Amino acid sequence: MLILASNSPRRRELLSAAGYQFDLAAPDPTIEANREAELLLRQPPPSPSEFTIALAQCKARSVARKFYGQSATVLGCDTIAVCGEKILGKPTSRQHAHQILSFLSGEQHEVLTALCLVTLTPEGSEEQVEVATTTLVMDPLDDVAIEKYLDTNLWEGKAGAFGYQDGIEWVHILQGEESNVVGLPLDLLKKMLGKK
Repeated sequence: MLILASNSPRRRELLSAAGYQFDLAAPDPTIEANREAELLLRQPPPSPSEFTIALAQCKARSVARKFYGQSATVLGCDTIAVCGEKILGKPTSRQHAHQILSFLSGEQHEVLTALCLVTLTPEGSEEQVEVATTTLVMDPLDDVAIEKYLDTNLWEGKAGAFGYQDGIEWVHILQGEESNVVGLPLDLLKKMLGKK
């Protein structure tokens, strides 16, 4: 049994379209928020990979606790955008989304998704963690173009304040998986599940 530890409709759609049978179990949002706050305050700060791995583990482990003693595989995911060493998560407001898009305008950046698989058996558990990276470039955007996109509300809940799957024409993949930018690198997931 595969259990997706996520509230993301995009991850559900990707898993379904890829032919996976799975159940949903949302991670505890309080645990996730506390872990993110702790990481943001840490000195020295974690690398982008360490940051997204820690959050994916947090989500997978919080759900896996509910299924100890059973046979199941819990999948936790976390996606961030990174420009330079600056981690760009989900925007908290329209103004924040504008700031993120202005920062990314004309810039090459990366989207990182960490996958954490917790395999449960009656005897115990085993954990795998991997990170997929996709390199993108965003066309230069003026304020009018940014505001036009913000009016669609498609930026809400998306790392980097944009949804590549929304058909936008001003973000281009240079290297890596397209599904990673949407939030679930399917090639990496297939490889990880094949190891079991």
